[in-house]
Amino acid sequence: MRLAAKVALVTGGAAGIGKATALRFAEEGARVVIGDVNEAVGRETVKELGSEARLYNVNVADRAAVQSWVDQVAAVFGRIDILVNNAGIVRDAQLVKVKDGAVVGQMSEADFDLVVSINLKGVFNCTQAVAPHMIRQGSGVILNASSVVGLDGNFGQTNYVATKAGVVGMTQVWARELGRYGIRVNAVAPGFIATEILSAMPEKIIESMRAHTPLGRMGDPRDIANAYLFLASDEASFISGAVLRVDGGLVVGT
Repeated sequence: MRLAAKVALVTGGAAGIGKATALRFAEEGARVVIGDVNEAVGRETVKELGSEARLYNVNVADRAAVQSWVDQVAAVFGRIDILVNNAGIVRDAQLVKVKDGAVVGQMSEADFDLVVSINLKGVFNCTQAVAPHMIRQGSGVILNASSVVGLDGNFGQTNYVATKAGVVGMTQVWARELGRYGIRVNAVAPGFIATEILSAMPEKIIESMRAHTPLGRMGDPRDIANAYLFLASDEASFISGAVLRVDGGLVVGT
């Protein structure tokens, strides 16, 4: 029960890595609050989490909605101990796609802005809303979802890579700014993880992911949840400003 009685907020907690993290935290005694736009799936997840779990419909890109969510959680539970900034999306495309010397496609401005608004600004919104509550109580843990592609880059993911690299930078800034208040800030950088999003990918692509991972398998969402659990627990009490790769030894692009 490493998180006994802790109040943990998990964005994008209805499915995938967010769900696995919420379940793992609940197993360790945390009172889990999910923020997600997918209410139907979120309600099913909350049933698995137990009677103290809560679901709020919140878009992390909407600053006012985030502030309202965080303030409601603080009012209900009296404190916020852990924030997991997990919510994120992908909208992949090449910066410029060329065929026979002519430009035939490019990443749209709308797709660039949308990914930045959720993956980067969303992390900023949630952290800035939660931080004052943690400062007042003199403790807290903030965990941010980066990615190995935020460290290594990846073909066709200008927008996603930019956000995940930005998350690393913000993590290091906040570790410096908030450490004096007893708040630790870290990031996790997953590799190829077997979540629901992969079900739409061709088997050839999935096999390539396995082949490029030295451990020879895809990661399980619980692998990432266990990393978040460690960083959230007192076992990591002297770790802040770190980026933990959980990737089976993967180096993207090799």
